[in-house]
Amino acid sequence: MTAAEHARPPWALLLSLYTTQYLAPGFFMVALVAILRRAGMPLEQLGAIYLLGLFWVLKFLWAPWVDRLSFGRWGHERGWLLLAQAGMVLALLAMAPLDPVQDFSRVLAGCVVVGALSATQDLAADALACRRLAPSDRALGNAIQAAGGLLGNLLGAGAVLVLYERIGWAGAMALLAAGTAVSWVQLLALREPPQPRVPPERAGLRASVVGLWRRPQGARWLAMLALYPVGVSMAYALLTPLLADAGWSLEGIGWVVNGLGSLLGIVSALATGWLIRRGGRRRALVVAAALQVPGVLALLPLVGGDSGTGAALAGAGLLFLFYNPALVVMSTLMMDRVDPARPATDYALQYGLFLGFATVVTGGATALAGVLGYGTVLALAVLAALAAVPLALTTNAGLAGPQEPAARAATR
Repeated sequence: MTAAEHARPPWALLLSLYTTQYLAPGFFMVALVAILRRAGMPLEQLGAIYLLGLFWVLKFLWAPWVDRLSFGRWGHERGWLLLAQAGMVLALLAMAPLDPVQDFSRVLAGCVVVGALSATQDLAADALACRRLAPSDRALGNAIQAAGGLLGNLLGAGAVLVLYERIGWAGAMALLAAGTAVSWVQLLALREPPQPRVPPERAGLRASVVGLWRRPQGARWLAMLALYPVGVSMAYALLTPLLADAGWSLEGIGWVVNGLGSLLGIVSALATGWLIRRGGRRRALVVAAALQVPGVLALLPLVGGDSGTGAALAGAGLLFLFYNPALVVMSTLMMDRVDPARPATDYALQYGLFLGFATVVTGGATALAGVLGYGTVLALAVLAALAAVPLALTTNAGLAGPQEPAARAATR
């Protein structure tokens, strides 16, 4: 394979990887919960399924292994991806003969295996993207990452659930396994360029933490990761309870949140990738922060008691439309701050802080709404979204990456 072929971004493979890794987890955390709840399973047991999301928050703990270990002729990231993909397919096929209600403990164990492997695939896919994407391609790469995740959730949590009545549990597992295996076939054609050996001390978790802290504006960047998504995370926590209290059925909520929300999220994610390439990272960071404010305010009619279809569609649609730009911009900036010696660890550590804090805020906002009411929590969400704007405005332009318009012009 020529150097030019090595340098060409593997767009189709990245889209496939980011889509297929969310097929099964999306099904488990949305569709499986609905299936088991319909069968009468207590909410206390169902809560264990949602803990699968912790794998994506904590994946930085085993990210150094992904950075350090290679698989000889199978490649580095390619080897990890082939292993994770094969493991997920086999785990899903092993779950096919089980009954999700009668064999819940074994099904849950299978979910844990798939969740861990999916998060590991995400580590390797992120590392592959960090190594193969030039700075000018990172915005589109992270737009594809966000869009692929939403598409995987749409197919796994939506389409497979719609087919479930016809194909049953075994058919659903077989369909998820087949969909997941698509990327495995593509990976067989991937050839990685040679990679130099990295000293263990440069690829460790401690080195990643110290490196991110010592980089220019390290403390401010860590504050950005924690505080930037607070407002929209609080608003997202209110959406499903608001729809449920308004009398919407589970199916209706699923179509609004997983259907409409995912489709609009895909559109906004791809549009944001284009915006970053045209206007630069700094401008996109500020615009994405500002867009979170109307996204949060879109829930105001629902909070005010309007349970109509228009209020629900507008609230959910605008929330997803204006949340995903923030995700794409922040993910692009995370990739800019990755050390080539430890791409999986650096990216996972930043994303873990971003996602972990958002997850805590989401859970806290739901509990707070039960005490203070939806209106008070929405007001706090608006204030938090507004606070993200000056935080973005005061961020040093050097944070924004190497291909700002001014920088490009200066090099011509």
